[in-house]
Amino acid sequence: MGKGKAPRRTLDSYTLRNINKTIKAGDCVLMRPAERSKPQYVARIERIEADARGGNVKVHVRWYYRPEESIGGRRQFHGSKEVFLSDHYDVQSADTIEAKCTVHSFKSYTKLDAVGNDDFFCRFEYNSATGAFNPDRVAVYCKCEMPYNPDDLMVQCEGCSDWFHPACIEMTAEEVKLLDHYFCETCLSEDPKKLQNSLASSVDLDTKVANS
Repeated sequence: MGKGKAPRRTLDSYTLRNINKTIKAGDCVLMRPAERSKPQYVARIERIEADARGGNVKVHVRWYYRPEESIGGRRQFHGSKEVFLSDHYDVQSADTIEAKCTVHSFKSYTKLDAVGNDDFFCRFEYNSATGAFNPDRVAVYCKCEMPYNPDDLMVQCEGCSDWFHPACIEMTAEEVKLLDHYFCETCLSEDPKKLQNSLASSVDLDTKVANS
């Protein structure tokens, strides 16, 4: 008669000696890729388990996909630190974890004062079999009607509150940074008096411009 499978137990937390960090279920981590030339894998820990002696620690993870790993590939509006929470689950050795990271909500990410190497954001869930996204629709902005990319400089119209890329309104980034007020063509056509304000210039853009 063959031996039964050795019992394993779930751990509430586990300290990774190689990086001196403690992990637990719900944490996001960066994991060593199969090919060192590729970026680290991003994953969320679902469960940590070990053998009866507390060794051979495994992590049950749910993978985040980078845009280029999805069926549709990277698109213009995808941010450089954007990842998708997938339905792809896996079990890996805890030794493959190289760092802890933070996957922010899209809203929280856009409010960061500075983005670190371990900061990412997620606004979509991704079905790895079908390539479908949830939600399948997001708000679009500008004349180009593209979703917001937090890496791109944009200027907000004070009339309709829509956001615009400088190139789409035939302006340079430097010109946008000098604007004190901005009204889009549609708003100006409805109220030409706003043109006088839109031509004023200043460097105070704290509430007008979204930057990476």
